[in-house]
Amino acid sequence: MADVVFQEIAWLLLAAAAVGLLGAVLRQPVIVSFIAVGIAAAAFFDSSAETASQIRFLAELGVALLLFLVGLKLDWRLIKTLGPVALATGLGQVAFTAGIGFLIGLALGLDWLTSLYVAVALTFSSTIIVVKLLSDKRELETLHGRIALGFLIVQDIVVVIAMVVLSTIGIGAAQGGSGLGDLAMVLGSLFAVVVLLVLFVRYLADPLMSRLARTPELLVIASIGWAATAATIGDTIGLGKELGGLAAGISIGSTPYRDMVSARLAALRDFLLLFFFLSIGATLELSTLGEDFTRAIVFSLFVLVGNPLIVILIMAWMGYRARTGFLAGLTVAQISEFSLIFITMGLSLGHVDQSAVGLVTLVGLVTIALSVYMITYSHELYVWARPLLRPLDLRDGREVAAENDEQRPAVDVIVFGLGRFGSQLLRRLDDAGYSVLGVDLDPQAVRRLSHEGWQVRYGDVAEQEFWSELPLVQARWIVLSVPYGAILLTETDPHSGLITAIRSHRFAGRVAITARDDEEARRLKESGGIDLVLYPFDDAATAAAKQIADLDEELASMVEEATPT
Repeated sequence: MADVVFQEIAWLLLAAAAVGLLGAVLRQPVIVSFIAVGIAAAAFFDSSAETASQIRFLAELGVALLLFLVGLKLDWRLIKTLGPVALATGLGQVAFTAGIGFLIGLALGLDWLTSLYVAVALTFSSTIIVVKLLSDKRELETLHGRIALGFLIVQDIVVVIAMVVLSTIGIGAAQGGSGLGDLAMVLGSLFAVVVLLVLFVRYLADPLMSRLARTPELLVIASIGWAATAATIGDTIGLGKELGGLAAGISIGSTPYRDMVSARLAALRDFLLLFFFLSIGATLELSTLGEDFTRAIVFSLFVLVGNPLIVILIMAWMGYRARTGFLAGLTVAQISEFSLIFITMGLSLGHVDQSAVGLVTLVGLVTIALSVYMITYSHELYVWARPLLRPLDLRDGREVAAENDEQRPAVDVIVFGLGRFGSQLLRRLDDAGYSVLGVDLDPQAVRRLSHEGWQVRYGDVAEQEFWSELPLVQARWIVLSVPYGAILLTETDPHSGLITAIRSHRFAGRVAITARDDEEARRLKESGGIDLVLYPFDDAATAAAKQIADLDEELASMVEEATPT
């Protein structure tokens, strides 16, 4: 029997790798490929009960490890630093999707509890997929990338709260039993876990992790063991394996070793989650796919269109341009691995049946597969959708027009992008005697620097119409301190549209742009029209090294002068 189990799992791994390779060619994340392998395995292969048991075990371990790593990174102080737009957009999207999704579920004939579970599952977007796609496009540091990352963190916090509420309140769990007694028992267990966590973090976490960190291999083994043990304890006391794993991560998340643990366990997490997705695919009832398919299409269209739309509207209301809202909104046009974990948690508690899991899985397959292309080709989609979104820019257009009607002081340098480097460059150029105008698409950055007395404007480097509003004729330099991906206007020639826009508005000065490495600098220079390439990190390191060398030379001179001849 052992040999049969080994052979069947080996074939599944090989099939997952093959389908995953095909998915990579189609630019699909591995989640879609792994679920597809699970569906195919359930449909065409009759695996043994022992193999199914082993897959379930590895799947549960993978979920516990995933939530352990989420707990490691969970910092409640992040809420204070996310900014109003990330908090409002994240919470607004969650409330909208859950509320409207619940009504859609009822309209499609689902009972109220299943509708509630499905609606909540639809609110979560995949942080792993979005970060990977934005990173590949070099858009994580853009305004819409930072905002998207912010409200994805809000979603992660919401899913944690949802799982705590699910385990604590146990909606519908009392089936003829004492609901108040069960609730009191779970609340007592939850209180005990919180007390133990506080004591562990206060007195044991740092010294224990410090001792384990002396042997990195032991640190990894101990972390896995702690995650699995905490999941077991959580399941035993009625909180569930998921919350047990989450609590284990939180317990050592305050230590300085959390990043090392997270980095070393990331690959193992991805491997074990393979079995979770395989088990999800294998549980789909193919005989019920006809009915579920219609519902899945309706819910998928809701996620693909409704989620981005509410993000666009919220951001427009907060003063952001439609382009920023559109690019950020596309990142929530899919559900996540947490959606599947959440609905399977409801299945294990007896709140929903297998068909609900199948429904959410189908929605996941459709939305993840399509949203990958939506995010990848987001700029092209915006060009197509711009006429429809133009009404959302009316308020900002009036603000820009009123701002530009004021008397324009002469400027020597226009700096686009007022992040850490751009804002410091603005200050240093001012110290050097230049008259500087700063431009940024982030209204909060513009508002902050304006209150500090700097000459700044709200605008988008990618909008050619905006260039006519700038004092380009008198400026001597334009500095593009924005991520490379933020100014890609065409696939074939990244800077033709940008440079043409600059020169066509009678700008006769010089253009400087930031680059992160030599390869990026080479591409920028080859595009033409660039007079200077700046290296923010390299230049800062060079300046720091010079200061160290100068101070070292000064100290050596002082020692030499103090030494008697």
